Amino acid sequence: MNDLKLFRVVGGVATEIPRAAVTLERHLQTLIETNMETLLGIRFLASEYRTGPRHRGRIDSLGMDENGNPVIVEYKRSTGKAVIIQALSYLNWLRDHRHEFENLVKDRLGAEEADKVDWSDPRVVCVAADFTKHDVFAMEEIGRRVDLVSYRHFGADLLALQLVASMAGSTASTRSSAPGAESGRAAVKSVRQLYDESPQSLKDLYADLDALLTSSAEVRTEFQQHYIAYRRIRNVATVRFQPASHTLVARLAVDPDGVDLVEGFTRDLRGIGALGTGPLEVKIRSRTDLARARDLVLRSVEGASG
Repeated sequence: MNDLKLFRVVGGVATEIPRAAVTLERHLQTLIETNMETLLGIRFLASEYRTGPRHRGRIDSLGMDENGNPVIVEYKRSTGKAVIIQALSYLNWLRDHRHEFENLVKDRLGAEEADKVDWSDPRVVCVAADFTKHDVFAMEEIGRRVDLVSYRHFGADLLALQLVASMAGSTASTRSSAPGAESGRAAVKSVRQLYDESPQSLKDLYADLDALLTSSAEVRTEFQQHYIAYRRIRNVATVRFQPASHTLVARLAVDPDGVDLVEGFTRDLRGIGALGTGPLEVKIRSRTDLARARDLVLRSVEGASG
């Protein structure tokens, strides 16, 4: 399914750069693990992680994505059929070993990050040279959250990744209302609850923002616990609802250094703990605000890596 081509243009003449599979799966794995956050938006936790006597295997890579979801990454040098089956078997292990995973996050990233793990919909990323249409159809039937990512290696220093398909998973629409609710802590309303409580005027405003964020067919929409994520391989934006103040809070993958910040409208969030991803916050309260934010939103959609 991967028809990606890369050309070198010199003096107005285009020459196709030959593509090739990485010679060894381990080389591909090491390359991605070393650069996992840049390439996939996933923080690397462990490599070749043993699954114990029942599953009798080793997970190629374990990580946690920018939304707090546990992630299994599996690699295959050629086509993706075998890697999909293997990754799904490890997903079964992951669901049964939550405490072990959280301890791993605590050891690698700290206790604060371990508290952010969202178990409502763990994710699988399968990386292979190519996937067939039958692979995609099979994933749609299985109903698990799976990304199929194809790669192409062009010479020594060019690597292309393409999101071939992304399945939301059957549990995405049934997330619990708040992490930690079972332990008796005060419930935090989910983004779906906040959307339901929003006045129709705010829902209509969100519909216009959503249309702008999904103006590229490559952008997928995913409901997380506290916000709606818009992503390709990585997030390009996140959106939260504040019904009481009739406000949409968008975080964009835009460098604040290139933006004339306006108090109450745009804010640099680098170094500030806040829900969502992206360094630039934009607060949208009206269609006038949305019109002002349009170029920033499109810059995030079109320019964000992934």
